[in-house]
Amino acid sequence: MTKVLTDARSIRIKGRSFLAVMLSPDLPIDDWLTRLDDLAARSAGFFLGRPVVLDLTDLQIDRPQLKDLIAELAKRNVSIMGIEGARPSILGAGMPPALKGGRSASDIEVQANEPADPVSKPATPEIRPVTTQSIVIREPVRSGQSVIFPEGDVTIVGSVASGAEVIAGGSVHIYGALRGRAMAGSVGNASARIFCRKLEAELVAIDGIYKMAEDMAPNLRGQAVQLWLEEDAIMAEKLI
Repeated sequence: MTKVLTDARSIRIKGRSFLAVMLSPDLPIDDWLTRLDDLAARSAGFFLGRPVVLDLTDLQIDRPQLKDLIAELAKRNVSIMGIEGARPSILGAGMPPALKGGRSASDIEVQANEPADPVSKPATPEIRPVTTQSIVIREPVRSGQSVIFPEGDVTIVGSVASGAEVIAGGSVHIYGALRGRAMAGSVGNASARIFCRKLEAELVAIDGIYKMAEDMAPNLRGQAVQLWLEEDAIMAEKLI
């Protein structure tokens, strides 16, 4: 007997984009995990609830090693939503899906405590997107809140509390104390800057280059400051 559906209903499908963190492991994996633990320890909750993509491009590992890596990340509350650049032969059932075609963005370099070799720059010039849009948040950003605006600049008329974060495709302007995290140029914009009335940040980042609180000059703490990027280093100076 054939059942005829007389009350057919349409299924609504919408497109939506999210800003994900891409992790690019390198060998040996144990050393890379140690550096990841160092970043997580200095910025508690950085990966909590955040979509993460694992980039395996040019990484020579096999399926058992990949399973071990995913398991180690899960122990650290890093949930992998997809894998990019992996050979099809190392993917299998129970693993995150393969992804491709993501929007190009700058790399995130996890810096260890010891000085590291400079990150090599591409031989050919990069075309950076020009951001012209902006949003203004007319209230403080409280602990646990995130403001994410990859299309352009973000202005906060107030403070950013410890445990809060502001992520902008362009520059970040904070007319109050920056006690949480501020990340400018998040989709590849090395000319982005961070401005704040009072610098007490847990972490700042521009175009994927990070600086932790303990790495900042003591004389800048509590001061009105602007931060910008020169090659692979975040520079800072007091605002007059």
